[in-house]
Amino acid sequence: CVPCEAGAPPLKKDRIEQLLATIKGWELIEDNKIKKTFKFKDFIEAKYFVDIVSIVAEEQGHHPNITIIYNKVTITFTTHAIGGLSDNDFIMARIIESVVI
Repeated sequence: CVPCEAGAPPLKKDRIEQLLATIKGWELIEDNKIKKTFKFKDFIEAKYFVDIVSIVAEEQGHHPNITIIYNKVTITFTTHAIGGLSDNDFIMARIIESVVI
């Protein structure tokens, strides 16, 4: 991810739709967030996935909202500094897709 300056404009709807088409299963929420729910065999696998996502997020300096309900993990991205979506949200989504068990 690249640093995002506060006050930078969020991505426009056409760019969001273009980027969203490159990441399978992610959906646009409220025009300013992307989200996906991942399903695992059990809680242990789900927790392991969350552990990996948290390490990657910390390394990249771009942190998602994470919800875990037994064997389901929902990841939601938005760039708070700009009040909408940035390229970083989509970069992180692609990185997470590459680590799915």
